[in-house]
Amino acid sequence: MNRQVRVRYAPSPTGEPHVGNIRTALFSWLYAKNTGGVFIVRIEDTDVARKVEGALEAILESLRWLSLDWDEGPEVGGQFGPYIQSERLLLYKAAAEELLSKGHAYYCYCSPDRLRQMREEQLRLRISLGYDGRCRELLAEEITDRERDRTPRVIRFKYPQEGSTSFTDMIKGPVIFSNETIDDFVLLKSDGYPTYHLASVVDDHLMEITHVMRAEEWLSSTPRHIQIYNSLGYDIPRFAHMPIILGPDRSKLSKRHGSVSVLQYKESGFLPEAMFNFLALLGWSLDDHTEIIGKNELIENFSIERIGKSGAIFSQEKLVWMNGVYIRELPTYVLTDHLVKRLEASLPMSVSRPISFDYVESITPLIRERLKTLSDAPKMVEFFFLEDIQFVAQDLVQKDMDMSRTMKCLEASLGCVMQIMDWSSNVIEAELRGLAEELNVKPGQLFGTVRVALTGSKIAPPLFESMGVLGKDACMTRLKGALMASEVDLKHGEA
Repeated sequence: MNRQVRVRYAPSPTGEPHVGNIRTALFSWLYAKNTGGVFIVRIEDTDVARKVEGALEAILESLRWLSLDWDEGPEVGGQFGPYIQSERLLLYKAAAEELLSKGHAYYCYCSPDRLRQMREEQLRLRISLGYDGRCRELLAEEITDRERDRTPRVIRFKYPQEGSTSFTDMIKGPVIFSNETIDDFVLLKSDGYPTYHLASVVDDHLMEITHVMRAEEWLSSTPRHIQIYNSLGYDIPRFAHMPIILGPDRSKLSKRHGSVSVLQYKESGFLPEAMFNFLALLGWSLDDHTEIIGKNELIENFSIERIGKSGAIFSQEKLVWMNGVYIRELPTYVLTDHLVKRLEASLPMSVSRPISFDYVESITPLIRERLKTLSDAPKMVEFFFLEDIQFVAQDLVQKDMDMSRTMKCLEASLGCVMQIMDWSSNVIEAELRGLAEELNVKPGQLFGTVRVALTGSKIAPPLFESMGVLGKDACMTRLKGALMASEVDLKHGEA
């Protein structure tokens, strides 16, 4: 009978999770959902020196933002807990002692200074780096002397020196490592904390993990883990090492390619649905053309066999495009809710709070098609909320116009606006187009001047719809202000 699939996401709390790290979680989650399996979160915090305050909370927040709910783990519990490795030290100590008793491990008393000298000599001789096995065959009296002197010690695994270790990776296929290329690695450090190699194997066994899905960088660690599994008599899970994520220039992904923590993408105005879709296509594909694919469809079609062997290309441009697609597909009230929260946090403090949901809802259709991220919104709509619009008077002057003619356009526009009774965008447009004809100016020239006067910018949401939202009084006040600024600029120029 086939066992139920049990996969784990096992991050270290050394900072906020980045794209590659969270993709591992997403692929594991998708595989569990596709197979009716169990998704487990385990925190591997045994590298005490690298722990970062708040990292655990950031990891869990990232998972929650992407709706990657976990079946077992921190805050949820489960029958195989605790799910934080620093709370499981006795289990690793017991496993290390079992390996000692079976002759698969030994105490190593080499000092840090001695190991440093060893590595320097290996570099000088240009030979392979790794522990040289000095303590592997210590005599009983040598061990007794060191124990009597309380010499600090670690426990090392006695790795086979001949033959090879092989396995079939679900993505890479058959993989073989020559045993002579692998040294006797540390299992348990002198402070009682395990290394990744020991802790992950023990936990994967005790938590009944069936599939280990992790980054390609851990491929070379797999033979070490297989030897530990065999030495402890554990069943070996199946391994799937996911391809590395590369920048557009095919070098290792870094911040210069736009790779930042997942939570920074959240702060930058990306939707979780877009990020989920984007990450799912980093190394996996449904076919050769589908780009937009929802969560349910991803769950239904996901399989490890569809994960590519070669590196996945991270494209910030593609992510921004995809986010824009998802923004445009949001129902107006949902997008408005996002925007209200963004505006509450980003608009100048001079703008009164709380921000009106109904008012923002009237603005939302005007900017929906222009938004690439939610963070684009505050600057785009700021003029709807500010009392004083700041602009350079010369920006009012359009091509083939001068300040004197611009002032006439502003004065005529103010008079036109004052006479409009039906304050709707269609009527506003019709009246201003008629005014442009009366003034013998191009519609674009008049509209450009009015746009700067009302918004403070040459680029803004659709003019007539924006005027409809601003209201007649606000438009009149701003046109008057622009007219006054033009007079000042004209007088200054004449002087």
